[in-house]
Amino acid sequence: MTLSVIQACRSLALSTWLLSFCFIHPLCLDFTVAEKEEWYTAFVNITYVDPDTAEVRTEKTECGRYGEHSLKRETRGVLAMPVAPQDKNACDPNTRFTPRGHDAWIALISRGNCTYREKIRNAVGKNASAVVIFNVGSSNPNETVTMPDSGSGDVVAIMIPEPKGRELVLLMERNITVLMHITIGTRNLQKYVSRTSVVFVSISFIILMIISLAWLVFYYIQRFRYANARDRNQRRLGDAAKKAISQLQVRSIRKGDEETESDFDNCAVCIEGYKPNDVVRVLPCRHLFHKSCVDPWLVDHRTCPMCKMNILKALGLTVGAPSLRLCMFLSEREMIPTSSFRQNLWIQCRVSE
Repeated sequence: MTLSVIQACRSLALSTWLLSFCFIHPLCLDFTVAEKEEWYTAFVNITYVDPDTAEVRTEKTECGRYGEHSLKRETRGVLAMPVAPQDKNACDPNTRFTPRGHDAWIALISRGNCTYREKIRNAVGKNASAVVIFNVGSSNPNETVTMPDSGSGDVVAIMIPEPKGRELVLLMERNITVLMHITIGTRNLQKYVSRTSVVFVSISFIILMIISLAWLVFYYIQRFRYANARDRNQRRLGDAAKKAISQLQVRSIRKGDEETESDFDNCAVCIEGYKPNDVVRVLPCRHLFHKSCVDPWLVDHRTCPMCKMNILKALGLTVGAPSLRLCMFLSEREMIPTSSFRQNLWIQCRVSE
């Protein structure tokens, strides 16, 4: 029963690790890849006449960023901004823009105070063909963001950095007509880890670690118990072996005994012959060995070094406990094929106590 529990725990731990590799890891990769943002930059080309030199100046930079739901196409027109300074954010539906007398015009609006949707809708309501919102209050002056809602799918809406926006405002405050041409820039795909995937993977990892830790604790507790049981039984068997050894015959070799003849078998432990006055131990199987050689062997193995006869059984010492008899059987069976079977016998030995 105990061995079955251990095998089940091992199978559970192995299955848990396989699941973590085959299920949790691919899901983590899938979630992180699924969370992505696609956005496009915009080339902003402005043209105006410098009133001081009467020269036509043109500047083209890839400083714009299309809104999430904005039309991704090019457009052109004259820039116009709110007339009243307090309406620079175009949050009021009645916001008026500087009249330029042109059919196509682009609204230049400051970020803040209301949503992008409101700004864009208010500008489109005044017939703006496109909306340019310049960033305000960012720690990075050149930062632009993808506006989450453009307010209308029929208009181009982009964001430009704050320095560029304020430069255009200064030109328009000097009554300079600014022409703007917006074209599509670079497509970008930004991947990022979502909070949902991080939480999911973290919880799965914690559960996996708890299961693995519980199994390891259980496994090492059982190993400690088996080691103690084995040592305890070895001590009992050693005590029984010492008692059995005290009952075995001991004699001294005399001159002329057959053991001193050259054709007699040597001591199987030290591989030396017998000489007169040597003290030998005679086992129940009638094999004899030097007492100093065979006594330590018998304490450890309890069997004849030659024929493997168990001296405890030969002397009728069952030591009373079924567990000890079983462990005696285990200790003398060196030919047991697998360690798992020997462990099973040790478990039965422990349980039978």
